[in-house]
Amino acid sequence: MAVKLKTKHLNGFVGEHELASISPALYAAADTLKNGTGAGNDFTGWVDHPVNYDKEEYARIKAAAEKIKKSCDVFVVIGIGGSYLGARAAIEFVKSPLYNNMKKDTPDIYFAGNTISASATAELLEICRDRDVCINVISKSGTTTEPAIAFRLFRELIEKKYGEEGAKERIFITTDKCRGTLKAFADEKGYETFVVPDDIGGRYSVLTAVGLLPIAVSGADIDAMMKGAADARELMKNAPVEENPALAYAAYRNILYRKGKTTEILAAYEPSFAMMCEWWKQLYGESEGKDGKGIFPASVIFSTDLHSLGQYIQMGMRNLFETVVTFASSRDGIEVPYDPANIDGLNFLASKSLYYVNSMAEAGTVLAHVDGGVPNMMIEIDARDEYNYGYLVYFFEYACGVSGYLLGVNPFDQPGVEAYKKNMFALLGKSGYEEMQVDLIERLNK
Repeated sequence: MAVKLKTKHLNGFVGEHELASISPALYAAADTLKNGTGAGNDFTGWVDHPVNYDKEEYARIKAAAEKIKKSCDVFVVIGIGGSYLGARAAIEFVKSPLYNNMKKDTPDIYFAGNTISASATAELLEICRDRDVCINVISKSGTTTEPAIAFRLFRELIEKKYGEEGAKERIFITTDKCRGTLKAFADEKGYETFVVPDDIGGRYSVLTAVGLLPIAVSGADIDAMMKGAADARELMKNAPVEENPALAYAAYRNILYRKGKTTEILAAYEPSFAMMCEWWKQLYGESEGKDGKGIFPASVIFSTDLHSLGQYIQMGMRNLFETVVTFASSRDGIEVPYDPANIDGLNFLASKSLYYVNSMAEAGTVLAHVDGGVPNMMIEIDARDEYNYGYLVYFFEYACGVSGYLLGVNPFDQPGVEAYKKNMFALLGKSGYEEMQVDLIERLNK
């Protein structure tokens, strides 16, 4: 197992009888997911995707990635939410959060269309101004405000630099297979297109073309990534809870929720995991936060955040639990050097690896938080590589589907995200929202 769930730090918070008590409902939820009989079952294509993916498109993804690597210095990925978080998380997990600053033979990769900030967009346009650029627009409909605006701006930049004919070789579209304004526009312009599958929602889509094209451009091995996901699928779908980390994770977090632990903090001790935390927050927040229910997903990167949020976690409201992600090994062998002057008093650490020091910080923190009344689970990952990324993604996705059904919600819809969009359209003066605009302006001016 590439991902292991360790629960010894739940002792005193969860009893063995509680796992036994929830098991019938847990297995019912797992069967609902596996058999595709629950709410939102038309969006469960991701369950078997690691073995049933489109092999022809997969080959085109690899070919397009090679073409992009050879033709550009900067690759801009335009998308929001599930259309960019997974890919960015993978690149930082496998490569580095400093990927763009590292010596490499692949393009710098930037992400746009996930904000409407004028300054952030202007800065990225300036970075691209005198460099060779390719873009990948990821949007099911093509009408989502943030990426649609970014596409206008970056398409204009590319067409001015290379002309409309040259732009055809530098714009790649990931969208609906046959419907929507973006698909029609891409076909009209002659851009190469990839598919956002009809039966896979955005937050579950990282191992489709949505994530795989940007990941492949970074030089990551997507074959190993898909193998990790396929191996996880084989285990998660078939193993009992005692041998199945996804089922156990879903069970324990629901047991804790029923005890009033309404906030889950995903903690890691590697900056390379920060964007993975962001992906996880969308996955669980959008899947479970509905019908007045759901565990609030939060995240920290330690030991950095111990100096900002550590006090609250240690002694604040006891409505939270932690899930700590830890790595069984490190790819770097840096050791603390010996200092003859010992001005910082740290010579007791001389010759010890930073990995070891970080591990002891982790162990000490877990024990302190448990003593402070915070239940802790540990997710151990073998290594920071492609295989383990694919395995971990599937683990979290499968656990999320089961957990959502166990909670009694549809884990595959997101009806609440439309509310802010309607208000924004009305305030911006979109046709058809005139009455709403008047009401909202009155409310804002009170």
